[in-house]
Amino acid sequence: MQNSFEVEHRLAYRILRWILAVALISGVIVSTIQVILDARHVSRDIDDQAAQTIAMVRDAATQAVFSIDGELAQQVVDGLFAREAVNVARIAHPDGEPLGNRSRPLQQTVFRPLTDRIFNATRIYRTPLARPGDQNMVFGYLEVHYDTAPIAKTWLDRATLTFASVVATALILGLVIYFIFHLLLTRPLLRIVHSVKQVNPVYPDDRLVAIPAGHQRDELGLWVNATNNLLVAIGDSQKRHREAEDRVSRLSRYDQLTGLPSRDTFMELLERDIEEAKNRNNVLSLTVLGIDDFKSINEQCGFRTGDLILQTVADRLTSKLGSTRFTLARLGSDQFVIVEKGLRDGFQAADTAERILGYISTPMKVEDQTIAMTATMGVALFPSDTGKADRLLQSAEQTMTLAKQGGQNHLQFYVASIDQEIRNRKQLERDLSQALTNHQFHLVYQPQINLESKRVIGAEALLRWEHPTRGLVPPDDFIPVAESNGSIVEIGQWVLEQACWQAARWASVGTPLRIAVNLSAVQLRQETIVDDILETLERHNIPAGRLELEVTETSFMTNLAEAVEKLHQLHRAGISIAVDDFGTGYSSLTYLKQMPVQHLKIDKQFIRDLLVNEEDTRIANTIIDLGRSLNLSVVAEGVETAEQEYYLSQRGCQLAQGYYFSKPLPPREFEAFITHFHEKIVENNA
Repeated sequence: MQNSFEVEHRLAYRILRWILAVALISGVIVSTIQVILDARHVSRDIDDQAAQTIAMVRDAATQAVFSIDGELAQQVVDGLFAREAVNVARIAHPDGEPLGNRSRPLQQTVFRPLTDRIFNATRIYRTPLARPGDQNMVFGYLEVHYDTAPIAKTWLDRATLTFASVVATALILGLVIYFIFHLLLTRPLLRIVHSVKQVNPVYPDDRLVAIPAGHQRDELGLWVNATNNLLVAIGDSQKRHREAEDRVSRLSRYDQLTGLPSRDTFMELLERDIEEAKNRNNVLSLTVLGIDDFKSINEQCGFRTGDLILQTVADRLTSKLGSTRFTLARLGSDQFVIVEKGLRDGFQAADTAERILGYISTPMKVEDQTIAMTATMGVALFPSDTGKADRLLQSAEQTMTLAKQGGQNHLQFYVASIDQEIRNRKQLERDLSQALTNHQFHLVYQPQINLESKRVIGAEALLRWEHPTRGLVPPDDFIPVAESNGSIVEIGQWVLEQACWQAARWASVGTPLRIAVNLSAVQLRQETIVDDILETLERHNIPAGRLELEVTETSFMTNLAEAVEKLHQLHRAGISIAVDDFGTGYSSLTYLKQMPVQHLKIDKQFIRDLLVNEEDTRIANTIIDLGRSLNLSVVAEGVETAEQEYYLSQRGCQLAQGYYFSKPLPPREFEAFITHFHEKIVENNA
């Protein structure tokens, strides 16, 4: 900024310095001349004053010499000393013998070294004394010495004032001239320079130079107009040059048929995408797509139709995947490549690939012909398959070639194990979509025991999937899949319906129990979840206090305000809220203060090693103490031994569930367990 300021004002400063320098020099010269002329005038004045003084006393001095009157001579001499400048006066006979004589020292001043050089220290005046009628007869001489200091001091004061006033006048005049020059030239030039600096070198004609006000018709206005004309000409030239470069670049970097990046351009983009994925620690998928039997289409319909089909495929891919998450290109012939960024795993890549297969297989109308086609794809993943761009593309191309040997209209992953895993996941999704319709789900119930009264006070409803060929599928395998594809919403509603129906049945036979149902994060994000739950309770005539909803921290961490508001609505309706797996999240205490929670469930991983692992024991104790301080009930999951049950009871944990009491049971076995458990408690108390 400072350098720019100096550059902008350099000319103005130079002009100011030159004007002031010229003004100063001119003032010095003029004042010096005036002082010299004044010095000459003062010198003449000294001589004139001396002549006048001598003329005044000449007659008296002549009379004194003629009459040899020493007293008169001395009076004349003393009279001369009335003048301040006289320092020596003498009346003498022709032989030099003084008749009257007086002297005094020269005045000592600081400026004498200067003035003595100009006026001399003293001026000596010697006049012969003679009778008026006979000038040839000299009777003596009158000699007067003048000290130049008094009159020199007056001259010096006057010279100083003259010098200062002339120099100051010259400088003021110089500043006035500079100010006028600045108004008329420098300031407009600065405005022009500022306007020029605003010109974009890339697009010089976008913002032209502004003409300073008042200079439209003078030389500056003509200069600015000429400059603007030049900028417009340069802008036009650059525009034509850029258009030519763009055409050349597009010819070399983009496919002329589809407008997608060419292979070379794509490799540059892929390098950038891989670097970005590496920095963000994300998964990246590269899918090579080849249209099935495209050669036959060209032969049957013609190459023009084939080109139109390729253009249509490119348009579909661009319109469906035209976001920053995807990079598209045409590799050549009937092959396209799609890069998807920001993935968590290969399952997302498989979802995208299946959508693309759907886009391609949709029939298209080309030149009055309806053509249906399919495509086969090979998928490679970064970083699991390879970390280099060229190797990643090669892997996907090889996979696509191998996939075409095995059939059409499908996808295949580069690594066999990953390909098999994703196929299994897709098969699981398909089976899961039919499980509810085919009545493959059922609920089991695990009793919740009050450790103080030793009575069953409730049950947690747990979902089980009995697959016709796989057998019992663990919830940890299918629940994440259901949450990923959204089917958990329908499944969760079914679980709530079944649990409420069962709770109503038990209440009708005299066993009113509280039913705990897990509420998924996906369910909690549904806008109608509160109404759905309340309508289900009303439909089965279940009091809201009989239902407990178990949520995990991840259920509300993504959208805290909305989730907490929904939980408050459910709580105000009378439904209990429990935090499941408490202590496994990152911000339990922060969110706990905002949630309408009545129960904390200690995760079974902390109960499993209770009294064996010191850290797990300490965590369990901390949760129990926290629940007591917040007036919340604490439920211990996974209790498996009598020692764990006894320790938890002594520490103040109110509720427990686990295999020590019972495994999850079907409804009829659960009813039998309650009867048997309570009978055993009665026997022990007796």
